[in-house]
Amino acid sequence: MVTRPAFTHDGTGTPAEVWSSDPRWTDRQPMVLDGVRRLVVVAAHPDDESLGAGGLLATAHERALEIDLVLLTAGELSHPASPTHSREALGQRRLDEAKDALRAVAPHAALTRMALGDGSVAGAESDVAARLVDLIGDGAGTLVAAPWRHDGHPDHEAAGRAAATAARRTDAALVEYPVWWWHWGTPADAPWGEMRRLDLSVAARSRKQQAIAAHASQVLPLSEQPGDEVLLHPGFLAHFHGSVEVYVVDQRRDTALDDLHRAQPDPWGVDERWYERRKRELTLAMLPRRTFARGLEVGCSTGALAERLADRCDELIAVDSSPTAVDAARSRLADRPHVRVESLEVPHDWPDGQLDLVVVSEMAYFLSPSGLRGLVERIRGSLAPAGVVLLCHWRHRIDGWVPDATSVRRAFGAGPWTEQAAYRDRDVDIVLLGGGDVLPEPTA
Repeated sequence: MVTRPAFTHDGTGTPAEVWSSDPRWTDRQPMVLDGVRRLVVVAAHPDDESLGAGGLLATAHERALEIDLVLLTAGELSHPASPTHSREALGQRRLDEAKDALRAVAPHAALTRMALGDGSVAGAESDVAARLVDLIGDGAGTLVAAPWRHDGHPDHEAAGRAAATAARRTDAALVEYPVWWWHWGTPADAPWGEMRRLDLSVAARSRKQQAIAAHASQVLPLSEQPGDEVLLHPGFLAHFHGSVEVYVVDQRRDTALDDLHRAQPDPWGVDERWYERRKRELTLAMLPRRTFARGLEVGCSTGALAERLADRCDELIAVDSSPTAVDAARSRLADRPHVRVESLEVPHDWPDGQLDLVVVSEMAYFLSPSGLRGLVERIRGSLAPAGVVLLCHWRHRIDGWVPDATSVRRAFGAGPWTEQAAYRDRDVDIVLLGGGDVLPEPTA
């Protein structure tokens, strides 16, 4: 874990020479762009992208990649005591400078503004992640570059966390660029094993310097009056004049669903909402047999459906990626010895053995596109010949995720099953899939 002092832009900081002279640079792995078709660069403020990723933007332009720059704020608080610029005027000036800078490195790139207030990114982090998911879509072949999550500036760190969440949910690759960390950090603090270097061509390096210079409100004084002093002093800018850009590769799991369960004991209202209670009854009514030998519920949350499925299975495995939810489900099902509740990251993790029932209820759209395909393959590999799959999903939009109920049904349609029964209304889509004619067991 990186520790840091409180954020400040002034002071001498760590000289660029201290960083560049460290011998560990010689064996840093290069950042490889093979297979990348699209670049999405996220910046908390205008100039972040030019300083930390200007060379990458120029390199992507040289390779004719599709490029999107996402500006979260206008950076209107860079000079809060300015006697010559109001916040609105400074914000507009900085946006104009960002457009000039982008033209210098990647003239055909698209620019998206989220229009958040400077200093407010942390409070909008989940919304930023959701909007980035919408922008990225299916992220195969996409590289996302965002401020490093330990950069030292609260807006930078929140932007990095949101981008990391969006990248995981869309299957985009992620790299993070330090900006202020070069100022306050030292080589002794560096996560060397996670650092990658991007060597810049002469042209890319030149374009980057043009982009940095375009941010005149930051690299030059606004005026000679107090409050209009230069923000980015030459010693700080020296970190960005080299022929190499540095990125951090840091892949951690998405904790959003666990955070939700920790914040709310029953986040979906499964024990109170009529929709949830009715949906459970519909789900159970769709099961074609009275009992199943071995069942699996994927995404059990707090165990409300698993509690009912336990009456229909000789053995039931209930899994969820949220440790908090798993604890709640274990407590609810403690008196059911034939039920096992496990914390698994599906589809990467999967229980052993053959299954004759798999229930996927309200969870498949909380996977990335490749995760959804992986779930289908996992079920394909473990379902017994006469086994069935029951899908149940909310039909409306799920903010912050790529799949929806329609794409879930489409993904499972690529499996080796046929649709045996279906129920659909305004809110819910329930589908029973099987490998052949799945009929209710005969009565005695």
